[in-house]
Amino acid sequence: MTTTTWVVIGCAIVAILLVAATAIRIVPEYERGVVLRFGKLAGTRKPGLRLIIPVADRMIKVSMRVVTMPIQSQGIITRDNVSVDISAVAYYRVVDPVKAVVEIEDVHAAINQIAQTTLRKVVGQHSLDDVLAHTDSINDDILRILEMTAQEWGVEVRLVELKDIQLPGGMQRAMAREAEAEREKRAKIIAAEGEAVAAHQLSTAAKTMAENPIALQLRSLQTLMEIGVEKNTTVVFPAPLMASLADLTAFLSRENGARDAPGFRGDSSDI
Repeated sequence: MTTTTWVVIGCAIVAILLVAATAIRIVPEYERGVVLRFGKLAGTRKPGLRLIIPVADRMIKVSMRVVTMPIQSQGIITRDNVSVDISAVAYYRVVDPVKAVVEIEDVHAAINQIAQTTLRKVVGQHSLDDVLAHTDSINDDILRILEMTAQEWGVEVRLVELKDIQLPGGMQRAMAREAEAEREKRAKIIAAEGEAVAAHQLSTAAKTMAENPIALQLRSLQTLMEIGVEKNTTVVFPAPLMASLADLTAFLSRENGARDAPGFRGDSSDI
């Protein structure tokens, strides 16, 4: 074989390798290939080793995995004119690779932009109290709106969650004072209810003792036993004893007054 023949063979081999390199495509398991032939849709390719027509075909690979998309924090005015900074996160995936390529230029940027505007719109329709108390409802509203728009682009939005809600400093202090006042209110209500129950129980006990004197005496003995514990220096005089001492003192006072009265004569002076 002449040198020219070897050159021709070498050029043919190189040409075949170049054609094979441009004609063979490997589609991963998590992707789908959208083939455009002379700019016109020619179908999709599943995962594996796939062949296309060089020069005529162009394959665009589309990821089918779930994408985590942070929605950056933005200032939003609520319905009651309170400025809050809210960030969120959305999860979505492409379910129709053809629509994701043909219907829109950059599906990921489009989802990001529509998510930001939807977040601002939905939160702006609620008051601050609703935003803080009904986060799940707001998440569902945002998700529903995103799904309606994203379906046209072959995208399924899985989940939307409000991630961070930043309040102004003055609003945080006001809410802290309100929470403290609410706690004090509950504490006072509980104390008042306890006093009412205690008063009712004392009234019932007083009626019971008034109807049964023995119960009153037993209660007095119990009180004396509680006071007379070990190492207690308190001396307790029962009420009946004190009454007897008072009567004795009064009697002695009357006797002494009678002795000191004019004209009093004892038995010894009469003898």
